[in-house]
Amino acid sequence: MHNIKELRKNLEVFRSKLLHRNFEFNISVFKKLDANNRELISKKEKLEQEKKILSKTKDKTNFEKSKNISLEIAKVSDEQLISQKKLNDFLHIIPNLALEDVPIGKDEKTNKIINKFGDIKKFSFNPKSHVEIGLKSNNIDFDTSIKLSGSRFVILKDKIALLERALINFMMDTHTNQFKYTEISPPLIVNEDVMFGTGQLPKFETDQFEIKFESNNQRKFLIPTAEVVLTNLVRKKLLNRNELPLRFVASTPCFRKEAGSYGKDTKGMIRQHQFYKVELVSIVEPKKCNLELDRMLKCAQKILDDLELAYQVVLLSTGDMGFSAEKTFDLEVWIPSENKYREISSCSSCGSFQSRRMGAKYKHEDTNDFVGTLNGSGLAVGRLLIAILENYQNQDGSVTIPRVLKKYMNNLDKI
Repeated sequence: MHNIKELRKNLEVFRSKLLHRNFEFNISVFKKLDANNRELISKKEKLEQEKKILSKTKDKTNFEKSKNISLEIAKVSDEQLISQKKLNDFLHIIPNLALEDVPIGKDEKTNKIINKFGDIKKFSFNPKSHVEIGLKSNNIDFDTSIKLSGSRFVILKDKIALLERALINFMMDTHTNQFKYTEISPPLIVNEDVMFGTGQLPKFETDQFEIKFESNNQRKFLIPTAEVVLTNLVRKKLLNRNELPLRFVASTPCFRKEAGSYGKDTKGMIRQHQFYKVELVSIVEPKKCNLELDRMLKCAQKILDDLELAYQVVLLSTGDMGFSAEKTFDLEVWIPSENKYREISSCSSCGSFQSRRMGAKYKHEDTNDFVGTLNGSGLAVGRLLIAILENYQNQDGSVTIPRVLKKYMNNLDKI
């Protein structure tokens, strides 16, 4: 969410920069909504002041006048609440502004490859997809999951299920032991305010799984990512400067409708309604967001380095970044069956965009400023599982266990 005072002062700057985010900022609509709301606020304040003056007099003839003013205040207050909602509805769907070093472009075609790491594995045979590997061993089961839940769900069995758990434990150990993130076991169901705080609502409501309750006042959602709960741990808080940075990590299931991806990645486990992810979140002073983003990226890279997987680092363009982000790096891992890199992590700085929505501040000198927030996948478990199965496969259909995972896999050499 943007500072409305800054918005008023820099309308053309916002309009121009928001075009880079593929967002049409209608200045005339904003001016009209803002002016009407401010006018009603001013009118209400004048009436309240008038009533206050009358209440100080002991003239009984002013009683009826005061009563009428009270009725007028109530009427104007109702009008102002409606006006404020219209203004908020307009403001709350405006995305964050990109930082100056973010490539300008409409979509992923203008993303910038920063670097490539690791060697792409050369096979002496035609490598199979993770679907073929899983079906051969009967340890990846799509047919039964469709009967149970529908499309875009999967059942993992036996050693592949163990491999999934091993990856989670390996990543959690790495982030807590080496990088000193605080492990959190959060709730998987959150309320509407929490979803608003990180930017999932109201703009992306159609992509969320909402839980139905008897009361319409009780809106709850399954989390689309642990970012939602980890970032909101500082919601409505005033932190001391010496408490920062705060760094949290959690491994959770994530739930997404994938409403905007109809027809994409319909085969296999690339795009699921339910998937595990290890999520990293940092709460810092805003001026330290860039440094923290670099640090977070290195934490996510370490997982791929230790697993000896080939990957590339990509700086996203203005048109491809998430709603709340001001700068995003993607990590894309090599998938042999597709002969290309696929996203396995997004690490984003959001500046103070989310903290304004959450009301999260810290004491800074003589003022209370909004904190900076960052989030990143460290990593997406399903896609990492795919990368392991495909990059470590052997001609006989077995899969070699990466060195760093053996202690999490009962010291198995292969599955």
